Amino acid sequence: MEILIPLIIVGSIGAFLGLGLGIASKKLFVHVDPRIPMILDVLPNANCGACGYAGCSGFAKAVAEGKAAPNGCIPGGAKCAHAIADLLGVTASAEEPQIAVVHCKGGRKEAAERAIYNGIQDCNAATIIGNGSKICQNGCLGLGTCVRSCPFDAIFINDNGIAEVDPEKCTGCGKCVKSCPRKIISLIPKVHKIFLACSNRDRGAKVKKYCSVGCTACTLCVKATPSGAITMDNNLPVLDYSKEENFITAAYKCPSKCYTDLVKKRSKANIDTNCDGCGLCITVCPVPEAITGEKGKRHVVDKEKCIGCGNCLHICPTHAITLWGTGLQPKQARMA
Repeated sequence: MEILIPLIIVGSIGAFLGLGLGIASKKLFVHVDPRIPMILDVLPNANCGACGYAGCSGFAKAVAEGKAAPNGCIPGGAKCAHAIADLLGVTASAEEPQIAVVHCKGGRKEAAERAIYNGIQDCNAATIIGNGSKICQNGCLGLGTCVRSCPFDAIFINDNGIAEVDPEKCTGCGKCVKSCPRKIISLIPKVHKIFLACSNRDRGAKVKKYCSVGCTACTLCVKATPSGAITMDNNLPVLDYSKEENFITAAYKCPSKCYTDLVKKRSKANIDTNCDGCGLCITVCPVPEAITGEKGKRHVVDKEKCIGCGNCLHICPTHAITLWGTGLQPKQARMA
């Protein structure tokens, strides 16, 4: 009996606790959608927050609950969107891929400084203390705040002290856009290769006093773009990427060279034997004597002068002009 009584007491306590745990497990059970870990497996798991949720797990839960679209993961792109849609048994339309661009290229060689900054290597800190060291109040400070915010190592400070984006690594997550205190980084469609690398709001000779590549608001790029894809806003050209325009002519016409072309070497126009010598190509070519020829005879292109804008492709009535090196049709070449 001396042994039996303790055994009964201990057994009773164990049974009571076991019953309590069993009831608690039923009452406090949290159902986990089995699709959540499956969605997590196809996500890049960068936890960049570009989707608007607190990491990939938060996004996966929202998608499973129908609160977020399958294409909400920007770094994952179309492949990820379709994989999630297949898991959920729905269809998904992939968003147009985007990349980040820095609207400034006035580095140490081009932009003048008004002071020496010797503080914390952070753009936010430099902005608080006198709004940075550059005379231009809209130029890149080059202290790497955007670099540290990028989860994909797609942005760096180049040798000239300016933030630069690697188009191959950039996923368009937008983290660098949010981190820049001067708001000189934006996202553009990846299919486009030209952007305005300036954020300065001054105009004319005043700009040239402190930056050799600053926009002077001369509007030559606007005049060179009859499609209306460039307009002026507060002394800066605004590029409308929704229009069918490649902006090559605008970049060529800019006297300050404040546009950046991500294509290092452009294809050149070539005129084949179908040319009837009408001369229309000469009238639309923005480069003097890049196309020459007598009326009624086959015209020729000076490959050293051709900028590959494609203007001549779209006006040639005999379709005798192609761009060598791309294999693109005229409509496609317009966007390249």
